[in-house]
Amino acid sequence: MKILAVGDIVGESGVEKLKNILPKIKEEEKIDFVITNGENSAGGMGITEKNFNEILKSGTNVITMGNHTWGKRDIFKFIDHPQLIRPANYPKGVPGNGYGIYECKGKKIAVINAMGRVDINILTENPFLITKEIIEEVEKQVDMIFIDFHAEATAEKIALGYYLDGKVTGIFGTHTHVATADETILPKGTAYITDIGMTGPINSVIGMDISASVKRLETTLPERYKLAEGECKFNGVIFEINDENNKATEIKRVSY
Repeated sequence: MKILAVGDIVGESGVEKLKNILPKIKEEEKIDFVITNGENSAGGMGITEKNFNEILKSGTNVITMGNHTWGKRDIFKFIDHPQLIRPANYPKGVPGNGYGIYECKGKKIAVINAMGRVDINILTENPFLITKEIIEEVEKQVDMIFIDFHAEATAEKIALGYYLDGKVTGIFGTHTHVATADETILPKGTAYITDIGMTGPINSVIGMDISASVKRLETTLPERYKLAEGECKFNGVIFEINDENNKATEIKRVSY
């Protein structure tokens, strides 16, 4: 079995890139299940019902979120949809689900979304304890577990990888929009990568207009961010799974 995780969709142009390229990738790579981070799909911040439906129709099985989960009020119309999950370590009582269980080719796959606490500036529960708690709850019900860890600090992501090594099938980082070259199978068998990158404008500062981004940093003035224009790239990672023991045998970065 092959599982594809797609890096943060940035803006409507990123959604279009996904729609155009995902069917091709699924066919060429023989992908069985797709996880896509959609928290930046609506104008670079949040997700709308239109974005949500387009991402699903492109061939995505489950959409994960992050620190911009509540960026568009539209999300409250579909926040409880089973194919949408938001960070599980938001405070108790927050709408939506932090994980989901899905069936594919006779296998049950749990997908957990969690958010880091280092340099995110959002008050959340401890992602280490929350993910461990969920894993203990679902591990006997499923064949595989994947985690989208939406976090800023590479050290926090790497630490979570070792913390959960052997307890989950794969962990992939999102949020920085920059793909890292550290994909690996950890000592106890968990496939890991610090960040899978983004699906958005190539000539940009992590998807945003270059001049606006530079001006903010050069002058410290509150220049309004805006989406970059132009050709988009597609970043992701493919996990190849042994069908007999449900362990990852390979993790491969993909870029189109």
